Amino acid sequence: MSDAVSDTANGTGGTADGPANGPAGGAADGPAGGDASLRPLGDLRVVEMGQLLAGPFCGQLLGDFGAEVIKIEPPGSGDPMREWGREKPHGKSLWWPILARNKKSITCDLRTPQGQALARRVIAEADVLVENFRPGTLERWGLAPADLHAENPGLIITRVTGYGQDGPYAPRAGFGSIGEAMGGIRYVTGDPDKPPSRAGISLGDELAGTFAALGTLVALHARRRTGRGQIVDAALYEAVLAMMESLIPEWEIAGYQRERTGSVLPNVAPSNVYPTKDGPVLIAANRDTIWRRLAEVMGRPELADDERFATHGARGAHAEELDDLIAGWTAGQESAALLETLHANGIPAGLTYRAKDMLADPHYRAREAIIRLAHPEFGEFPMHNVFPKLSQTPGKVRSLGPSLGQHNAEVYGGLLGLSDEELSALEAAGTI
Repeated sequence: MSDAVSDTANGTGGTADGPANGPAGGAADGPAGGDASLRPLGDLRVVEMGQLLAGPFCGQLLGDFGAEVIKIEPPGSGDPMREWGREKPHGKSLWWPILARNKKSITCDLRTPQGQALARRVIAEADVLVENFRPGTLERWGLAPADLHAENPGLIITRVTGYGQDGPYAPRAGFGSIGEAMGGIRYVTGDPDKPPSRAGISLGDELAGTFAALGTLVALHARRRTGRGQIVDAALYEAVLAMMESLIPEWEIAGYQRERTGSVLPNVAPSNVYPTKDGPVLIAANRDTIWRRLAEVMGRPELADDERFATHGARGAHAEELDDLIAGWTAGQESAALLETLHANGIPAGLTYRAKDMLADPHYRAREAIIRLAHPEFGEFPMHNVFPKLSQTPGKVRSLGPSLGQHNAEVYGGLLGLSDEELSALEAAGTI
């Protein structure tokens, strides 16, 4: 599931020193909230033209840390993510308020010359453009990077696609699931006797969005030295490939093909899920010193020096035997008491959390990992906070996903200086 397959595209704009007047329409009083100077990215304006997930996730991350994110959506319909999600109380998506948090929404028909010209004016006031449409779409719309840079030399143009901007596969439609498969993670996920599986989230899209945000910040840092913008080319499959550790040299140099291994990593032991009287517990004691502590806690200190388990390599070679020994010890205990013992002895261990477990957990509460904002239909709306935490200039969720075109007057009137009459004419023409 990736916005990389969409056939629409948009452009970017910005100057080497950023917009002269800061975020559009006095963003300090808009969704950004508070003093923009206190937000780590509060001096940046981002135009987001992506749809669905990978590009908008990049925009979400930038907005979380204070950037003013102006999301351009098709008039009438908006981003399809407004309708996505498994559960839809009141007919509304529970995903949209999170993915579009801290963003402003404006409408613009990018398939028309009038809409393209209007978008170009907004982009000219921006530091960053994020788009995730097929390569060539910007160019077809007269929003080619070379043209945008001619007007705004400092513009960072972040392009998120399935396969990148060049290469033989570049023109292909690319969803996150395909990127996960091509990048390698699908093949090694699941049980060895079953077909490749997937995580229950849109992992490929969100990895691509994360790398796109990283690339955007790196390009912004480089702009401080060069005064010039550049293109950030983020491909879904490459974002997944970046997570694949030593998979490539294992094959080419050692002739080893990683396979699906279920709940364990090959040659890493003990690190598995173990039974108790009231449910499974995860224990990760694969480091030599931690394994020695676990053997002591088990009342089997001699196991730490047993040649089958004395070293990391030996434990990996005898992982199944070792797991059986540990499972025999844990099976007769209550999970809470077992975890208390393991934590007291410095042995990493825990439970597999569901949403209800997260909401009830005191550590989640103490660190404010889950926050709540007021939503007009849902009432109190819970969601994850901004991560990571910064000690001096933390990010913040200042608003939930906006209604379609909620900020047309603010951006088109306040930033571009269009009159009410001009806005009415654009609306009547279907441009906004």
